[in-house]
Amino acid sequence: MGRWEPNARGRLEQAALELYSERGFEQTTVKEIAKLAGLTERTFFRHFTDKREVLFPESNPLRDVLVEALDGVPDSERPIDAVAAALDTIAELMRERRELARQRQAVIAANAELQERELVKLASLVSALTVALRRRGVADPAAGLAAEAGIAVFKIAFERWISEAEQRDLSHLIRDSLDELKAVTAGRL
Repeated sequence: MGRWEPNARGRLEQAALELYSERGFEQTTVKEIAKLAGLTERTFFRHFTDKREVLFPESNPLRDVLVEALDGVPDSERPIDAVAAALDTIAELMRERRELARQRQAVIAANAELQERELVKLASLVSALTVALRRRGVADPAAGLAAEAGIAVFKIAFERWISEAEQRDLSHLIRDSLDELKAVTAGRL
């Protein structure tokens, strides 16, 4: 592919995931990623600050969509249900990215530094949700608890969704996980 062809960022992401999966994150260089994508290292650095950013974009579109979706949920919804509705929006966006999500998580699972970075990303989602819940008038500690619980629900559902055996969509798994959490906290399990 020539440098002038469209979707350089997407090609770089795909090349990086392919190489990370084959060789491992640490063993893959930016030069190799750019070469596989048919681009230059300079083009890589126009899109990413380093090879970790392929997996963890500096601007977190997931966080932005999640907060925007939460802001759009009617104020009459209970905090945890509002968070679940926002998570449904994320599930819809991820529907077509299941295989990429599997690849990404396999790369992260194989590297302790990346696992730590993933935890930081999840913590930033909790923080953003907490702030958005406070704007909705949810007091502390309820805002923080709802945000933490929502991200825990998402994490469990996501792990189930990317497993090879799972066939249900992410939204369904989020709702199942939320129902399980509600049953646990109600003392029914």
